[in-house]
Parts: sequence; structure tokens; C-alpha cells
Amino acid sequence: MRRLAHLAPLALAAGALAACTANLAQPYQRTARHEDEVRRALAGKVAGKPVDCLQSTRSSDMQIIDDNTILFRDGSRVFVQSPHGGCSPLGSGSYTLVTHSFGGMGLCRGDIARVVDLQNGFTVGSCAFDSFVPYERPRRS
Repeated sequence: MRRLAHLAPLALAAGALAACTANLAQPYQRTARHEDEVRRALAGKVAGKPVDCLQSTRSSDMQIIDDNTILFRDGSRVFVQSPHGGCSPLGSGSYTLVTHSFGGMGLCRGDIARVVDLQNGFTVGSCAFDSFVPYERPRRS
């Protein structure tokens, strides 16, 4: 019995690690309604090379789809932002995203945005931006 006692901490650590990796392995799935919103916004457009910064954005140009998808419009172009690890609880509809531009570069990959409760102004979460994927109509040749 004494020989087995030293294995208990190891077994607990292995179980905790397995639980963590099980959560990471599950890919994000949009709801049918959110998938339809993205499909409509990107209809007829093709993905371009991801960019690290958006030069200028206005809050009216931003559309929150869900915790994992934010669209930024620039004319006919739409940039898709999928923050690292999501941006919970942004997609619930009771919150807004507050961004800050530093150094005149606009919004950039690695910038931290705050999720703010619309009722009381409290910060309830945050997220880090990834690269922005542009979608635009293909050029005719």
C-alpha cells in the first residue's frame, strides 16, 4: 500500500491534464443562425491574405456575430476577426466591445479588447485579436 501512495499525486495530475486537453480539442461550432449571418456578410467575396492591422475602424462598421466572430466593414471589403480563445460573453447581446488604438496603427493583432456590460459599464471580459482576414469580391480579368 505504501508503494502506491506516491502515485496518487501523479494520477491526479494526469487526470487534470487530460481534462484540459479534452476542452482544447473541441473545435468551435457556430449556431445555424450565426453561420447564416456570416454567409450573408461574405456572399460573393473571397478570402485574401490575413493582415495584422486595420488602419481605421468605426464602431458602426463592426458587427458582432458571436463570441468567436467579429466583422469589420471597410467599404465593400469585410474583415473577419476571430479572437484568440474567443471573446466571451460578447455574443450574448447584452455587451459591447471596447477597443483602443495605440500609436496610430488602428486595431492590430495582439491588441486587447474589453467586453463591457451595456447596463452598468463594468468590464466583464476581454480578448486578444488575431490577424484580420479580408474578404472582397474577386477582381474581373
